[in-house]
Amino acid sequence: MIPLFDLTRQYNKLREEVLRTVDSVLSDGRVILGPAVENFEKELAEYLDVKHAIGVANGSDALVIALHALGIEKGDKVVTTPYTFFATASCIVRNGGVPVFVDVDPETYNIDLEQVEHAIRKENAKAVIPVHLFGRTVDFEKLHFLKVKYGVKILEDAAQSIGSEGKTDNIIKKSGTFGNIGIFSFFPTKNLGAYGDAGAIVTNDDTLAERAKMLRQHGSKKKYFHEMVGYNSRLDSLHAAILSVKLKYLDEWTERRINIAKEYQRLFEEKRLPLKYPKVEEKGYRSHVYHQYVVEFEDEQTRDRVKEYLTKNDIGTALYYPLPLHLQKCFAEYGYKEGDFPVSERLSKTTLALPIFPELTDEEIATIVEKISEVI
Repeated sequence: MIPLFDLTRQYNKLREEVLRTVDSVLSDGRVILGPAVENFEKELAEYLDVKHAIGVANGSDALVIALHALGIEKGDKVVTTPYTFFATASCIVRNGGVPVFVDVDPETYNIDLEQVEHAIRKENAKAVIPVHLFGRTVDFEKLHFLKVKYGVKILEDAAQSIGSEGKTDNIIKKSGTFGNIGIFSFFPTKNLGAYGDAGAIVTNDDTLAERAKMLRQHGSKKKYFHEMVGYNSRLDSLHAAILSVKLKYLDEWTERRINIAKEYQRLFEEKRLPLKYPKVEEKGYRSHVYHQYVVEFEDEQTRDRVKEYLTKNDIGTALYYPLPLHLQKCFAEYGYKEGDFPVSERLSKTTLALPIFPELTDEEIATIVEKISEVI
């Protein structure tokens, strides 16, 4: 069997180091916002070259808290993409805001920043949530233009893109650190994953950092004294300690993901298969860290036929995402309908995620491509 993702292969390599780390946390006895969390927050901030990293319970909470910290309130318009995970839009609604969807770029699958500018003007939007989808960085140059021209707040959803980079004014920055505030998810399948739910908020703004720290712990600086109504969303010490172990290997794992993408590309080009796949670009920085390796077929029928054949041959796949957010039942009140965002709607029917994780072998990649070739 070739799984879509296999956490056990990674664990087998890190087992002794992880177990020692877990034992040290349990022996210390400080398991809520203890030294393990402080240590990981410091390491993460250094890795990202950002002033503040605040550990929280998961990536979804990170989005809610970050948007709350930005001051988004009832009725505020926030522009984002419908082709992403649910939490990107639900955080807007949970803060009382109104999601304003715009379509994605057909080449990158990231939010179309030309359409974002139009939506900002038309809706008088207060903020934008760009998503670095599947690990590919949104265009920082265009994002910077919008930030300066319209003064909108930028919350980067970097849940899938830790380690990816973008460039603006000839300065390379990591995703999540460009906007006013950014978030990461450490869900087990992420490029940097815990063994359960975990997330983080990052920012260079001292005020936003202070608000986020308060909000993650019931809106308080001092125990039992609450300055605002917050949340119970703290990063567990065990997860933080394990993430510290894994962070040391992140760049190595990222390079392997990029090499896997290159191998997929080489084989697809060799076989001249009628499908679209992400090209590995040599930019001098990591514009894509391949959290997911998503290919696009000519139509839904072909996509489904390939998925069924790979499943029969014990090869894991996934659909990201089978129903765009603007068509979700819970967002029906906002009046969107089928046909509003044709690129997102097409991608939901024609894309398929193939296996990618650092321990995937070249032999397994060759098998996957061969099976796709057989069915096509």
